[in-house]
Amino acid sequence: MHAHRIQWKSTVWLAFAACGLCGSAIPVRGDDWPQWMGPQRNGIYAESGVVNAIPESGLEVLWRVPVGLGYSGPAVSGGRVFLTDYLVESGTSTNNPGGRDALTGKERVLCFDASTGKLIWKHEYARPYELSFPNGPRATPTVDGDHVYCLGAEGDLICFAADSGEVIWQKQLQQEYAAEAPIWGYAAHPLVHGDLLYTLAGGQGSAVVALDKSTGKEVWKALTTEDIGYCPPMIYELGGQPRLIIWHSQSLNALDPQTGEVFWTYPLQPRYGMSIAAPQLNGNLLFASGIGETSAMLQLDENGKPQGSLWDGKPKIGVYSGSATALFEDNAIYGSDCGSGAFIAVNPRDGSRYWESFQLTTGGERRASHGTSFVVHYSGGYLVFTETGDLVSAKLSPAGFEETGRMHVLEPTGSWSDRPVVWSHPAFADQCMFARNDQEIVCVSLKAK
Repeated sequence: MHAHRIQWKSTVWLAFAACGLCGSAIPVRGDDWPQWMGPQRNGIYAESGVVNAIPESGLEVLWRVPVGLGYSGPAVSGGRVFLTDYLVESGTSTNNPGGRDALTGKERVLCFDASTGKLIWKHEYARPYELSFPNGPRATPTVDGDHVYCLGAEGDLICFAADSGEVIWQKQLQQEYAAEAPIWGYAAHPLVHGDLLYTLAGGQGSAVVALDKSTGKEVWKALTTEDIGYCPPMIYELGGQPRLIIWHSQSLNALDPQTGEVFWTYPLQPRYGMSIAAPQLNGNLLFASGIGETSAMLQLDENGKPQGSLWDGKPKIGVYSGSATALFEDNAIYGSDCGSGAFIAVNPRDGSRYWESFQLTTGGERRASHGTSFVVHYSGGYLVFTETGDLVSAKLSPAGFEETGRMHVLEPTGSWSDRPVVWSHPAFADQCMFARNDQEIVCVSLKAK
């Protein structure tokens, strides 16, 4: 496992140990899930005191609260749950992947009490949509200290006070950068690192922009591309230096996070401009994959620069991620494949497939394009949230998988290719799972009995 993951997990366990020495008089809150894919954006849920497997009787549902449309996942921090949604006022969504639908309605940012589901505050604003699949916001809120940053589907970037919902600053990215929203909307989850916030914007020389997180003032902008894509910014240590990784529709790029200077560029063009899944680093290997059998397993030198690819995309090898980012572990890559719709385990050294199954995506037995599930690693093995709305506990290895428990959590209220789906990454915090569809958000207890 990569060094930064080991260090972070050790810090978490030490923190739990230290809290144990404080005595029971001081309440201890569980872990936060303050952004997409967790505290480190790596799909690791390190909280203790949770079930090793979902029991046959299921898990306790603590609360359910109605919400509107959205693909965005919840973020959980400081005992609060943050979620964005959309309320349609006029227009019809045809779910046409090749054309934009026009809707009118309101985008909303909602803040709930994590224990009860009670609404603490909300912020809403009128926002017409002209998007393909215009079913609400795509980007998960990002919480940093006292602030929460939300990105709407048409490029409304807003910084709020997390406790009150007061607007600290806001930008309209299309207007400010003379950009057009991607056909499937702004979807790259904002990233905070140090004093800066990174977001994909679009326009000439501003595919990615770095903003002062306190004021929203632009610090730098970089890169020009035909389509910014949907891939979230990531920061990894390459060659001993932090590098900002940006994968847009034409290439994979490593930048200096403080200045925007481009460190290297590697051509990598997914079909339809659909760079979505975040590139994953393990040791000196950087893996990126997307629709159209597009992938690269880059081997990095001591300076963090690519020295070529161990393997690239081709039929019957690798996994080609769509809406869900695969987990890249030492001996396997685990993730759902946007072409076949299967959940696939891959050998990271040559791309060969160890095994594949639809039981962890669509629940069927045959090919289903864009079959999707969201997977995290935790103390009991893995938790997989399927597009059918099931939460599955499982053991995964190169040898195969063992399903240790399953519970139906949410109805799949969206649709793709004439099948119902729920495509939203859940959050894991406070010994609970928080998940949403287009009708409600639910909190399910993961606490061990």
